[in-house]
Amino acid sequence: MLMLLAVYGLVAYLLLPTFWTHYEHQKRLAGMPMTTLTAQGIPGDPINVGLIGDSKEILCAMHEAGWYPADPITFRSSIDIIGSVLLDRPYKEAPVSPLFYLGRREDLAFEKPSGRSADHRHHVRFWKVLEKGTENRPVWLGDATFDRGVGISNYTGAVTHHIAPDLDAERTVLSSDLDSAGMVEAKYHVTGIGPTVAGRNGGGDLYYTDGEVWIFRLVEACRKRVGPAIAIASPPATQIKDQIFAAIAAALGK
Repeated sequence: MLMLLAVYGLVAYLLLPTFWTHYEHQKRLAGMPMTTLTAQGIPGDPINVGLIGDSKEILCAMHEAGWYPADPITFRSSIDIIGSVLLDRPYKEAPVSPLFYLGRREDLAFEKPSGRSADHRHHVRFWKVLEKGTENRPVWLGDATFDRGVGISNYTGAVTHHIAPDLDAERTVLSSDLDSAGMVEAKYHVTGIGPTVAGRNGGGDLYYTDGEVWIFRLVEACRKRVGPAIAIASPPATQIKDQIFAAIAAALGK
């Protein structure tokens, strides 16, 4: 029994995490935290996407992909988003609640409406984390989630959006939109928080993810790419892990 426990500990806590951890395409991301924080210091949404490019290229790419820059939080925008939710009227630039990463709130935030009001929407926040990465261009990390409705935070009691649990599905939405718009040169994965089936964000919402961060190298100067982006493969062990988790996620989503 002791031998079996020792083998289990070696495989589960040392061997497999080592196989699944990979930063070969952006080595300077190794060691960075992969979870955001709320203003109260509660772990928030995990990092699950990233962009390579400067701020102008990001603004252009997100515009071409059909995503809108979120308005800053002001008294006026707060009233407008309340009206959007209660009266079911459009507000495609509705503000998003701030999250913090590396000690600061998001640098950029975008959303894509889903339905008439701001009750349901795709949204993502981005933080610039490297002035120059492996490609000698700025590197940004972000958290892409889907707001499925407005309610009360399970942790603080504040009014907030609740997110859909399948974070990988939302990551795919952003990937498809950017790719279809011809805004991505290449895409690859790096390790994020790792496989998670019962995570909780800052509002106490359940989430699950394979734990990978999808990085999108944007086209330069907003020159559209013709054809699909180049997909750079992850290490074989990571690919196997992702295939296993995809089956788990399919079961969780039923």
